[in-house]
Amino acid sequence: MAHERLSPRQKMIGMMYLILTAMLALNVSKEAVEAFKKVDKGLTLTIANYALKNDLIYKDFDRAAAENPTKAGKLKTSAYEVKQRADETFNYIQDIKIEIITKAERDPSLAVKGREIIIEEVKRRIDDTNIPSEILIGSNENGKANDLKAVINDYRDFLITTLEGKNPTAEEALRTSLNTDNGHDPDGQPARWENLTFQTLPLVAVITILSKMQVDVRNSETEVLNNLYAQIDAASFKFNKIDAIVMPDANYVTLGSNYQAKVFLSATDTTLYPTITDEGGRVLQLDESGKGIYSVRPGSTGTKIWGGVVSLKAPNGETITYPFKSSYSVGEPNVVVSPTAMNVMYTAIPNPIDVSVPGLGADKIRLRVVNGTFTTGKVKNSRGENFRGNWAVRPNQAGTDVQIYVTADQGGKPTQYGPINFRVKPLPKPEARFAGVNSGKITRNVALTQKGVFAVLPDFDFDLQWTVTGFSILYSDRLGDFERASTSSNLTADQRDLISRLTRGKYLTIKDIKAKGPDGKINDLNPIILTIE
Repeated sequence: MAHERLSPRQKMIGMMYLILTAMLALNVSKEAVEAFKKVDKGLTLTIANYALKNDLIYKDFDRAAAENPTKAGKLKTSAYEVKQRADETFNYIQDIKIEIITKAERDPSLAVKGREIIIEEVKRRIDDTNIPSEILIGSNENGKANDLKAVINDYRDFLITTLEGKNPTAEEALRTSLNTDNGHDPDGQPARWENLTFQTLPLVAVITILSKMQVDVRNSETEVLNNLYAQIDAASFKFNKIDAIVMPDANYVTLGSNYQAKVFLSATDTTLYPTITDEGGRVLQLDESGKGIYSVRPGSTGTKIWGGVVSLKAPNGETITYPFKSSYSVGEPNVVVSPTAMNVMYTAIPNPIDVSVPGLGADKIRLRVVNGTFTTGKVKNSRGENFRGNWAVRPNQAGTDVQIYVTADQGGKPTQYGPINFRVKPLPKPEARFAGVNSGKITRNVALTQKGVFAVLPDFDFDLQWTVTGFSILYSDRLGDFERASTSSNLTADQRDLISRLTRGKYLTIKDIKAKGPDGKINDLNPIILTIE
C-alpha cells in the first residue's frame, strides 16, 4: 500500500497488524487475538472503501467511452479486464477464508453470511493453528498457498503488462505490495513464501493476513485504473481561450437568396501556437491569436484549390498533424453597366453576353434561353479579337424577345435569376461599296484598278462578313445604254471595258447588287452612282 495515499486510520491498522503478528509469534494472551479481530474488521472496511472508489472510476470510463469511443473505448476495455482479474483474485482469497472458517466452526452459518465473514462470530477455534496450516500448507507442502502464490503472481504480472511500461513507479509499487518472494526463517534458513506467511499461525492471524492481501489486490486495481484513466487525457490539448467563430457559406448574397453561416466555438491555447504549412512547404505567418494567414496573388481565373497541414505538439510530447483543404474562385475584375433600353440581339449570329454572379466562378453558373440557343466561350471577330462576354446567344426569330434565366450554385443550393429580356431584330441591310465609297466622285483610272464590289455594315458592333453574289454596271452615251453583269463580287472583263469608255462628267452606275449575309439570305442593296472626274 506504499504507492496509495493512506488515511491515518489505514496507517494505524497497518501498524497494529505488524505488532500483533509479532505478539502472536511469542504466543501472547487472548487479548492479542481480540486485537487481531479489530484489525481484520478495519481491513474489511478498507476493502469496502476501495470497492466504492473503483466503482466510481469504472463509471468515469463508461462516461468517457460514451462521449468519445475512439479516444476512450480501448482504455475502457482494458479497465474492465483489470476488474475481471481483480475480482477473480479477490474471490479466490475469499474462498480460502470461507473454507478455513467453515472447517473450524461447528456452526459456520453465524460467521459466514453469504460470502461475507463476520469475524466477531468466529469463536470456537479462533486461535487454532492446525486448520489453516492443513488447508494452506498441507502435509507435503502441497496446500492451497501454492495456488494462491501462483494466482497473486499472475495477477501482478497482468497489471504490470497492462501499464505497458508507461509508469515505472507504479510497476515497482505493484511488485512490492504483491510480493511473493521466498525468504529466510528466524534462524536464517531459506524458506518458502508459503511457509513464512502462514505456517503455524493461528486462524485469526491467517484470516487477517488474507484480508490484508485482499486490500493489496483492490489497492493495486485502483493504481492501474488511475493510470489507465490518466491516458485518456494524456494527449488532450488544454485550451485557455475560447472564441465565437462565424463562417458564412458566402460573403455575398443577392436579393431573394438565403444568407447562411455556421456559428461555432473555437478553443485555443495562447501559450502554445501551431505550425502551419501549405502544400508547397511554405510556413504561414500567425496572427496574435495563433491563426495562420494565407496570402497569394492568383495568376489566372477559375477555381483554386489549396491546403496544407497544421502541426501542434500534444501534452504528451507527440506532434499531432491535421491536414486541411480549401478552395476559392478567381474572376475577372468587372463593373456591370446595363443599358436597359438598348438590350437588343440580332438573328442569325452569335450575340456575346457576359454573365456573372459576384462571388461565384463561371463554373457555378448555368443558363437557360427562351427563343434561342447558347454556347460558352468567347466570340471572336475577323481579326481574332475577343468580344466581351463568356456566352453567346443565337436568337431563333426576330420580333420575339429572348429570355435568359440564370441559375447560380451558391453553397450547393441553386438560386435562379431572371428572366432578363432582349429584343430581337433582324440583321440590318449592308451598304454596297466600290473603291470604298457608295457615292461621290472617282477617276477612271481608280475605277479600273478595283477588284470588285463589296458589302459592309458601317458603325455596326459585329464584324460580319457579307458576300456580294452579283451586280451590273450601266454605261450610257449618245449611242444608247450599255449594261454588263457579274455573277460574283469581282469585275468582269466586259465590265472593265465599259469603265474604260467613261469620260469626265459621265456617271458610273452599279446596280442590281445582291449580297448574301451570315443568315444565308440574299439581300438587294442600293445602287452606287459615281461621277467620273
